[in-house]
Amino acid sequence: MNLILMGPPGAGKGTQGEILSKRLGIDTISTGVMLRTAIKNQTEVGKLAEQYINDGKLVPDEIMVTIVKERLSQPDCANGFILDGFPRTTAQAEALTASGVKIDKALSLEVDDDMIIERLSSRRECSKCGAPYNIIFNKPKTEGKCDKCGGDLIQRADDNPDTIKNRLNVYHEQTEPIKDYYAKLGLLVTAKGEEELADTTKNVAKALGLEE
Repeated sequence: MNLILMGPPGAGKGTQGEILSKRLGIDTISTGVMLRTAIKNQTEVGKLAEQYINDGKLVPDEIMVTIVKERLSQPDCANGFILDGFPRTTAQAEALTASGVKIDKALSLEVDDDMIIERLSSRRECSKCGAPYNIIFNKPKTEGKCDKCGGDLIQRADDNPDTIKNRLNVYHEQTEPIKDYYAKLGLLVTAKGEEELADTTKNVAKALGLEE
C-alpha cells in the first residue's frame, strides 16, 4: 500500500505511521524527521529549512518535492510506503501526482485544535532515532528514554504555545485543502483521533479497510 498520512501537527501521524508500518510491513517516510536530521547535521537543505521550521512555517515546495522524490526512489520503498508530513500544500500534492508516484489512499486524522495543543505540550521525540512519544498518550517504558535505541527523549523547540497556534493556522489555511484534492481523486479516507491510542488505531484500521 502506498499511503499518505494527513492531519494537523500533533494529530498522531507519527505514532499511527509506526503502527501501520509494522502491520503492513512497509516503511514510514517522515519528512519531518528527514528535515530535523538535516538541520542537526547542518546540511545545505537543513540550513535552508531551519528558519522555516523554527518559525512554524512550511518549508518551500521545491525543497520538499526534491527530498521526497529522492527518498521514494530508494529500494526500501519498492513494495510500498507511508508518507508522513508530505504533501503539505495542494501544489505539493499535484507535484507528487505529476511525478508518477502512485498513491492508494490518503488518510486524514481528524483532531480538534484544543486537543492538539494539549498533545503537543506533552510530546517528546528521541534525540537519536527520532521515534515519537507522548508523556500522556504514548509513554515510553522508561521515563525519558527511547524504547527502541535508549536515546534521550527531548521536547522540540517548535512545541511552544505561540508556535503551535501558528502551525495550526498554517495547517488550516494551506494543508487542509489537500483533503479536497484527494477526495476528488477518490482516495481520501478519514479517521477520528481519540484520547486513547487504541481507539484511534481502531478508527484508522477501519478507515483503511484492515481487519482487526
